[in-house]
Amino acid sequence: MPGDAPYVRLTDVSPRDGLQNETGIVPTEEKVELVRLLAEAGVDEIEVTSFVSPRWVPQLADAEAVLGSLRDSPPGRGAGPLPGGEGAGSPALIALVPNRRGFERALTIHGPAFPLKVAVFTAASETFSRKNTNASIAETIERFREFVPEAVERGMAVRCYVSCAIACPYEGEVEPRAVREVCDRLRDLAPAPAWERGQVELDLGDTIGAGDAVRTRRLLEAFEPGERAALTMHFHDTFGRAGECVRESLEMGVASFDGAVGGLGGCPYAGTKDARAPGNVSTERVAAIAEAEGFRTGVDLDALRRVGERARRITHEATERAAAEARS
Repeated sequence: MPGDAPYVRLTDVSPRDGLQNETGIVPTEEKVELVRLLAEAGVDEIEVTSFVSPRWVPQLADAEAVLGSLRDSPPGRGAGPLPGGEGAGSPALIALVPNRRGFERALTIHGPAFPLKVAVFTAASETFSRKNTNASIAETIERFREFVPEAVERGMAVRCYVSCAIACPYEGEVEPRAVREVCDRLRDLAPAPAWERGQVELDLGDTIGAGDAVRTRRLLEAFEPGERAALTMHFHDTFGRAGECVRESLEMGVASFDGAVGGLGGCPYAGTKDARAPGNVSTERVAAIAEAEGFRTGVDLDALRRVGERARRITHEATERAAAEARS
């Protein structure tokens, strides 16, 4: 592929978003191994864990242990361009922080030799926001105001997730203007230069996988071309349409995507009482689509596929252990 082809940044969210809704608990050492394998495959960023209460997300109760292990022996990556330039290096590591307390936990790990990128999350649907965070959209943004300015001052990168960017499991179709309004409110969290240099960014999530090419285009048309280039898109493959959403986003100028190797994860609100919906679009599929469309990625696609197989095996083993414990 020509070296001057446009570059697409890939963030793998499987260690956090992919594992948090699993019925079984994946051992800490296997989470660390997954992060290392993803780094070696060449992804640009890895969402490692979340500093939420273990009472609410027991699967991620070992956040400090996982990040502490990675801090003591930082993961490397294979050859490939970094988001800001060429060459090999280490992927950015992301931790989700829902509030000031979570941020303070992140600060015990973050440092000059081991910088963490923090992520916050709100929604474009009031009902989903209240169900998911027990707070309105305005209240979640006020929570972020308690620590995001400090994160920026400390030089930390910040990702702002907006869930239900296309549809909500409770309210149905979400209008693009509602998504844009939430994004504009989030922009007030940090000064313009922080956004302009990419230190703070927006990530739009099709939480229940309702998107298709038409809906994706309508959403992105709410943003100017320059703004689209700074967005990250997060698709779920609930109805098998994530691929067309990725292609449409690329055509509209988006150059950054989330994925989860093996298609792990998925929103628990998108399934039925009998079956969980398919998960996030797989990182290996996003990479393959981007490269087929003439873009570059920094990943070794074969290695990434092997990581996907390993990730599915890890979660299957965890589920089997949980089932055995339930029977005993």
